[in-house]
Amino acid sequence: MKNAIEEAKKVTIDIPVGVVIKKDDKIIVSSHNLKEELKDTTAHAEILAIRQAEQIVGRMRLEVFYIFVTLETCPMCAWAILQSRIKNLYFGSYDRQYGGFSVCNLDKIINSSTKIYGGIM
Repeated sequence: MKNAIEEAKKVTIDIPVGVVIKKDDKIIVSSHNLKEELKDTTAHAEILAIRQAEQIVGRMRLEVFYIFVTLETCPMCAWAILQSRIKNLYFGSYDRQYGGFSVCNLDKIINSSTKIYGGIM
């Protein structure tokens, strides 16, 4: 989570969200929100990191990876995480307004093996 927090500090004009994706305790990719900077509504830290990880491994299934996010994912990012089959999601703060899991309960809609842990650090 510390690496994700450092990544969030790189955000200049957006909501400071940072992400790292790991495999076997090694960071594979890291990213942060770039929505405003890129003028792209899909440029959330999680989406950017998932895209990079998929390119690195050459497939869309990331079942052996772990993702660490500083803020609970929105519904768009939550769905992408579940669809990519990431093994575990760890997030920092809960988002009680837009949280993909605590508000929208997306993990209850899909039969996913992704384990979700919130309130980290």
